[in-house]
Amino acid sequence: MKELDLVLEGYLARHYADASAEDRKAFEALLELPDTELLYQLTDRIPPADEPQARVIEILRRTAHP
Repeated sequence: MKELDLVLEGYLARHYADASAEDRKAFEALLELPDTELLYQLTDRIPPADEPQARVIEILRRTAHP
């Protein structure tokens, strides 16, 4: 989805370089998800798999709505 690509690109540009190794790994795991599952996590329809993914999801939400 183009919208997801924009949100993910925003995270890469603004946050990835300064993210902890744990958060980088969580972000990379999110990239492996089907678009629908990632969208559901971003829209709070399903919970993130763990705390690191929850942190990254929260940053992605803020990136999508500055």
